[in-house]
Amino acid sequence: MKKKYWILGMIMTIVFSAFPSTGTAAGDGDIPEELSQLYARSAVLMDADSGRVLFGKDEDVVRPMASTTKIMTCILALENMQEDQVTAASDHAASQPKVRLGVKGKEEFRIKDLLYSLMLESHNDSAVVIAEGIAGSVEAFAGMMNEKAAELGCSDTYFVTPNGLDGYDEGGTHSTTARDLAAIMKYCIKDSPKKEQFLEVTRTKDYSFTNVKGDRSFSCSNHNAFLTMMDGALSGKTGFTADAGYCYVGALERDGRTFIVALLACGWPNNKGYKWKDTRKLMEYGVANYEYQTVWQDMKLKDVNAERGIEKGNEFGGDAKIPVKIADADKEFKVLLREGEKVDITCDVKKKLAAPVEEGTKVGTVTYTLDGEVLRQFSVVTAQSAERKDAGWCAEILLKKLLMQ
Repeated sequence: MKKKYWILGMIMTIVFSAFPSTGTAAGDGDIPEELSQLYARSAVLMDADSGRVLFGKDEDVVRPMASTTKIMTCILALENMQEDQVTAASDHAASQPKVRLGVKGKEEFRIKDLLYSLMLESHNDSAVVIAEGIAGSVEAFAGMMNEKAAELGCSDTYFVTPNGLDGYDEGGTHSTTARDLAAIMKYCIKDSPKKEQFLEVTRTKDYSFTNVKGDRSFSCSNHNAFLTMMDGALSGKTGFTADAGYCYVGALERDGRTFIVALLACGWPNNKGYKWKDTRKLMEYGVANYEYQTVWQDMKLKDVNAERGIEKGNEFGGDAKIPVKIADADKEFKVLLREGEKVDITCDVKKKLAAPVEEGTKVGTVTYTLDGEVLRQFSVVTAQSAERKDAGWCAEILLKKLLMQ
């Protein structure tokens, strides 16, 4: 088996050396010198708060992702399992190939225990037991995975298995992109209602448990070397199959900034360490070059004309002028930027409205963009109301003026 992988690794190395690919930093097409020699065929450095890709190399190329799949399996289990839920292993689960926990058919486990087996040791049989316990079958659980991927905007991701083994069905091949994989990790550590539980599981160093019956004991150790590689390492998941090569997705938090790295096809045996070298390069680049900057700008907005609107002191004049304001203004609005990057601000506000107009009516937007990507939008609304000048209102005003004479 080792000889087979060595031969495969040599073939992949020769092929990839003949067809080098390039990456791009956010903001321009220049490749930072320190990132010009990445091993991974696809790579992403992402700002975990905004989801913005700070650096990408073939980030939208679809590739198999091996056991990095299990971050989706874990988060879906956390979000859908019942407290202390127990499930029995099927013969199908027990037949999964290495790496495996060694479950036996009909043996019962607590799903919360199997999550540590899944994420620390990457056991393929545990992934199937979890999937069947949550959804009833692997196929049904894969459906849940694909539904969640669609919700997250991961349009180039397709799940067939809960463990990431190479496979396909009538829907396609088990695969993702570096961009999508990073987006899934962002959801796991930032957006999911179970993000704290996800981090607790994936950061655990060692974990021991038994089956429900208590007649077999198991111990798990975390194989995510990145957790001790850099200060601030948060979470991560390794992966390898013959088709996928070595893969990795991980997150780091430093000085209020959170970065995600996703790597696909990052070498084959005997190059297991490539993924750690690429991860460190990308994380160090993010830490050294990106800082939060306040980008909010106060804007003077012109009044909006309300046709046939009533304006105090100008009842019989022309249109009313209604002041406008930015709703939910955020003077602390910050963006993770590197030197030379500039946020553009555009304001699009209607020039005229037809009275009557209620206070708080949306009349436009202020948009903050970076390299054409929308960072945030604020609504522009009317700061006061304006009634409409109709025949009845005019008659009432004339009558009041006549009575005052």
